[in-house]
Amino acid sequence: MTNQRTRKSILFALATSAVAATLAAPAQAAPAGAPSLRWKPCADAPARECADLSVPVDYRAPDGPRANLAVSRLRTDHPEARRGTLLLIPGGPGGSGVSLLERKGADIREKTGGAYDVVSFDPRGVGGHGSSLADCGLDKDDLEISHFIPWPGPDGDISENVVRARRIADACARDGGPLLRSFTTANEVRDIDLLRQALGERKLSVYGVSYGTYVAAQYAQKHPDRTDRVVLDSSGDPDPARVARGWLANMAVGVEDRFPDFAKWASAPGNPDRLADTPVAVQPMFLALAAKLDASPRTFADGHQLTGNRLRMGLLQTLTSREGFAPLAKLIRAARDTTGELTVPDVLPLAVSQHDAAVRTATICNDVAWPKSLPAYRRAVAADRVRHPLTAGMPVGVMPCAFWKDEPADKPGRITSQGPSNILMLQNLRDPNTPHSGALKMRAALGERARLVSVDSGGHGAYLANGNACGDAAVSEFLKTGQRPAEDIVCH
Repeated sequence: MTNQRTRKSILFALATSAVAATLAAPAQAAPAGAPSLRWKPCADAPARECADLSVPVDYRAPDGPRANLAVSRLRTDHPEARRGTLLLIPGGPGGSGVSLLERKGADIREKTGGAYDVVSFDPRGVGGHGSSLADCGLDKDDLEISHFIPWPGPDGDISENVVRARRIADACARDGGPLLRSFTTANEVRDIDLLRQALGERKLSVYGVSYGTYVAAQYAQKHPDRTDRVVLDSSGDPDPARVARGWLANMAVGVEDRFPDFAKWASAPGNPDRLADTPVAVQPMFLALAAKLDASPRTFADGHQLTGNRLRMGLLQTLTSREGFAPLAKLIRAARDTTGELTVPDVLPLAVSQHDAAVRTATICNDVAWPKSLPAYRRAVAADRVRHPLTAGMPVGVMPCAFWKDEPADKPGRITSQGPSNILMLQNLRDPNTPHSGALKMRAALGERARLVSVDSGGHGAYLANGNACGDAAVSEFLKTGQRPAEDIVCH
């Protein structure tokens, strides 16, 4: 998920790109036969409008069962400047576009001068107002966040992960039904095109963040004639052989890219939550504490435990945003320096929800076939633990996808350089979730279709998220005028 915050940055120079800057016509009524949207003021925010979009559960059987997607819209406040619709595609899989619009829509509308009606949606199973919910009926213990994510045992043993992954896959096969089997990137692309028709737009401009960049890139690849301006914020490697499993594996690199920011902060003189005297001392301290908690977990006042893996998972969550540094440091200090019950807050929710677990698991397992060899997983975990000790082998661990019952209905599409030159990429140099090295693979795949603006910052999500004026200006200017940098640039 993307966090929104601000700070100062450097000067930015834009050059005119080949993308046209002509104003688009106002949206027309949806064509005959297109799905309809019945807009009404959102119950929790009358300034925004809400509607439901009905989509086929199975596009091969369009007259069969249907699912509802929650849609939300913030209309332009300058109708005379309206260019079209900007669709926000959330991350995840499992992120809420309705929530993304709530957090970011007004800022985007302001920064783009009212050039767009800003629209977003909750993908299948996410469960916004009136939309269809997913559920695998998982056991409570399997929803505990450091169990749901495949952290190995203290010595790298994956036996418990294997049992849990098989149990989750069996539960999803038993309880998920056709809706769960429909959670794929290909179907999200199809749903977006139905939404475009319902909005009465010939073309959509698109902003995708995190996993949403992959969805956006796939939409632009499949429908180049239906995309206007495309922004990819925090991209992963789009290689079909690296989709899903490769994204998770890349997090080991991303965490190592980002950890020095935390170490510098945590060793700064005058910091009341200081953990060490020097940045280089922070990592061994953290690893030693995690190992200690592996052997002797601490207990919070409500009874749940702080294990070594829960601390490691807390680090991953914290590194996405600088705002999490202080709470994590307070937890580390309490776990390291006190005895008895922990009285500081945990940095993680206790568990993921049933529908979050279902959407995230099903999408990555339905999109691509995962390896089945358990010895191969054991070897990968053993090697990755040595190479990347902060993540302890988790990013290459065994997921429920290793035991998934269904083969992918669609092969992952290949992102290529064939298509209009209308894509702008924005990427933090030190992103723990979608590392810069993975984004370079997306950039290479797109060729001259894209320009890349790299931001000298840490955290996950860059546009209107970390206060880098250079990166923010690049995206806002592109969305307003179609201008991009003449070549890839770095914003310091």
